[in-house]
Amino acid sequence: MRLTPVFLLSATDAAHFPSAARTFGAPEIAFLGRSNVGKSSLINALLGSKQAHTSSTPGRTRAINFFALHEGAGDKIKPRPTLIFADLPGYGYAKISRSISAEWPTFIEPYLAERETLALAVCLVDSNIPPQPSDRQLIDFFRHTQRPFLVVATKSDRLSSNALAKCLAALKREHEVDEVLPVSTKSEAGTKALWPRILSVAE
Repeated sequence: MRLTPVFLLSATDAAHFPSAARTFGAPEIAFLGRSNVGKSSLINALLGSKQAHTSSTPGRTRAINFFALHEGAGDKIKPRPTLIFADLPGYGYAKISRSISAEWPTFIEPYLAERETLALAVCLVDSNIPPQPSDRQLIDFFRHTQRPFLVVATKSDRLSSNALAKCLAALKREHEVDEVLPVSTKSEAGTKALWPRILSVAE
């Protein structure tokens, strides 16, 4: 299935979220994790484009950026989107964590807890650092709100197969999850495995 991404809008307030009339009620996939974990890079790798803005400076994403994915290409794009991707602000980076933490209750938590079209939250964790309490807090939030989520370990290309196996075991143990999907945006390892999980939501 060929999906063409179209940028919808950036929202810094719940009132700015795209309406059902604009998204046709398409299921939404939220990407979130610590600052500099590679959210935007993963979205770009999945879309095969540079739609999501990437930066080497943690904390640059300060809004929820919405992208509509339409079947087809060129002038044959279907008007009704198949999926909506939502790129959320990062958290946990010391220099900007206070300001972002202050913003979370105002529009990010309402999005995660109340957005009816949110079908899957992709929780990104960095495979190159030990399991983080802030990531566990986010996963517990989804358990509490009973939102579907998937834990994805980024930057897996930097680890040997043995080190990656140990990392995944530690992440599963500390976050109490049955599955952690390793991905790399440089080698595209794992992105092919992630796509079917995302598309299953649309079906």
